[in-house]
Amino acid sequence: MAHTPSTEGKVPRNVLPKGAGRIARQEAGDSGDLLSKHQQGIQPSFFSDAARGHLGGLQACAGFTSFTPKPPRKPPRLERTSSLDELIWQRQRLLRMSQDSLTDPSETGSSSGSLQGEGPVGQRVASGSSHHCDQESLHSSEAHHTRQDKFSLSDSHGKLSKVTPTHAPPPLEIDGSFPSLRTTNRIDPDCGDYRLRSQSFFPRVGSSWSDTQLHSRGMLCDGCSLAPSLKSTLSLLTPIRVRDVRNRSYLEGSLLASGALLGAEELNRYFPDRSIGIFIATWNMQGQKELPEVLDDFLLPPGPDFAQDMYVIGIQEGCPDRREWEIRLQETLGPHYVMLYAAAHGVLYTSVFLRRDLIWFCSEVEFATVTTRIVSQIKTKGALGVCFTFFGTSFLFITSHFTSGDGKVYERVLDYSKTIQGLALPKNIPDTNPYRSSPSDVTTRFDNVFWFGDFNFRLNEDWEVVEQILSQGLETDMSELLQHDQLLKEMASGSIFKGFQEAPILFRPSYKFDVGADTYDTASKQRTPSYTDRVMYRSRHKDDIHVVKYSSCLGIKTSDHRPVYGLFRVKVRPGRDNIPLAAGQFDRELYLIGIKRRITRELQKKQALKDQKSSAVCSVS
Repeated sequence: MAHTPSTEGKVPRNVLPKGAGRIARQEAGDSGDLLSKHQQGIQPSFFSDAARGHLGGLQACAGFTSFTPKPPRKPPRLERTSSLDELIWQRQRLLRMSQDSLTDPSETGSSSGSLQGEGPVGQRVASGSSHHCDQESLHSSEAHHTRQDKFSLSDSHGKLSKVTPTHAPPPLEIDGSFPSLRTTNRIDPDCGDYRLRSQSFFPRVGSSWSDTQLHSRGMLCDGCSLAPSLKSTLSLLTPIRVRDVRNRSYLEGSLLASGALLGAEELNRYFPDRSIGIFIATWNMQGQKELPEVLDDFLLPPGPDFAQDMYVIGIQEGCPDRREWEIRLQETLGPHYVMLYAAAHGVLYTSVFLRRDLIWFCSEVEFATVTTRIVSQIKTKGALGVCFTFFGTSFLFITSHFTSGDGKVYERVLDYSKTIQGLALPKNIPDTNPYRSSPSDVTTRFDNVFWFGDFNFRLNEDWEVVEQILSQGLETDMSELLQHDQLLKEMASGSIFKGFQEAPILFRPSYKFDVGADTYDTASKQRTPSYTDRVMYRSRHKDDIHVVKYSSCLGIKTSDHRPVYGLFRVKVRPGRDNIPLAAGQFDRELYLIGIKRRITRELQKKQALKDQKSSAVCSVS
């Protein structure tokens, strides 16, 4: 309500002297960017000439000295108790406004503009106009209090001021979480923007962490906005830029073409040292139906810490059920490997397993066979060759079974000559170096050749002498025995395996054992122990094949032969994209059967251990 002037010597409360508007603005905190020029000119308009004259007359009649009245005080803030819902709503609204201003700079101007538009109105209401009722005054004080809280979140431009941390961030532990946050079993969203300063604790690139592992290590939260970007840094695949997709290379088959599947860029991504690990094994099963219960010691020997990239297993006199043998191989190698190819020639088997990540870089697989014993209806003697190209390096794997007999060295040399001339490989795969190839020798048409099998070369010494040498316990020095080896003598003369090498032999002869025992032949014939099972290798380029291990598996006792295996590191060169690719094909049915058997076997083991623990017998004395 408005106060009328009184004639009793009192100064009206609604009449302000000149300059009172400026003083009011100073007490309320003058903010030039919040009050417009029109609003700043409102205060002086209250003092008209009539009011000034009337004020002077009153001062003269009353006879008191002039003084400068103070501007009216702000209406008292009426406190009221807010409900719990209102308090929660206010906190959520303030937090939401602060997050919006942080995350979306484009919306900051609009939000600050709304605050600027509301600021003067709130101040005018809060400055107090005597023309409003008490209820409106209460409403204006509440609005002023609410808008003051808004202004406390932002500066004059409606943006949050930059906060400078006073202390260094806490040290990051190996699992990527802070100790204080890990105690609450969660990570605050505010701390999700903390950049990982060290990537040394992450595993190798080839393995990525799943969401469950990230949650368990305290590196991921449900409300964290950086979760997708954090997961992308742990992926094996790198993002592809749009400009790289737009750039088209018309150099078909070039080694240096950008994005070539078999080129240098892709090879360096998978094999920075440009070498792969290859496992070569040969075993004469003696036609036994019974297969070893466990093949771990054979395919996964305890010496190396890591498995190989490629597994090639050659079998002579294989078991009748070849499919069962391949399933057992898949079951042992597990889900990380797939069978790229398998071929058979009578009872000669060859199986090629490859890491499933590498099946896209193989060409089509080709095979050819040679029979050295035509009279026999069952092909027990001969050779089976399998070839393909991996990136730009061609491989040839030959499994052979030569003529048996202590004195038939010439027949075995003849079997070798028939094999190198009769294997018609390659067929459709282009030769990587045709100028160094020979039409009369298949081993010259490939970069790397592995020839393994039961070559049946014996030791030219009596059984008693060999037994006496073996009884000395010289497990690693077999030089005295190898002086009588027929194969080494023929290689020295140049009649067989021209250009091939063999790793030093540091194991006992692989033939002939009593089935199921570690003793050599105790039958009436008493055949001389010999190194009949061998692994030979040849390379076009010098030092491209490095021998890691060459040994035999004494734990497999279902045959009179012990399996012989070799681990090799082979250099690989980039290739061209003009070769026929295998398109990632493998034996999927075999893969599923092998994995299912592997899981079933593990469940049976666990159940057996559980039954053994629960069936303990307690005796009371």
